[in-house]
Amino acid sequence: TRTGFRIKKTVRMPVVMRRLRDPDINPCLLESDASARCMDENNYDRERCSTYFLKYKNCRKFWNSIMNQRRQNGVKPPMPTAAERDEILGAMGKMPY
Repeated sequence: TRTGFRIKKTVRMPVVMRRLRDPDINPCLLESDASARCMDENNYDRERCSTYFLKYKNCRKFWNSIMNQRRQNGVKPPMPTAAERDEILGAMGKMPY
């Protein structure tokens, strides 16, 4: 070994974490990030962030119902891609959650 020489180790995000950060897989990424940011900014006072939690919960409910519908209709993949979700929300005219 040489002194002063370090081997740079590549740090990879765990698979589960990569999936949660993938906008094609997680439709509520913005809501999730907003909740976490609120908790950080408010010293983890859950009461101050309840509106963010509610928005996230409603987002999950909405996209889970879409996913169940697509599954019943035999549509694959059950979760629409980020582009498809943008189209769905655009057709609705407003955010359903």
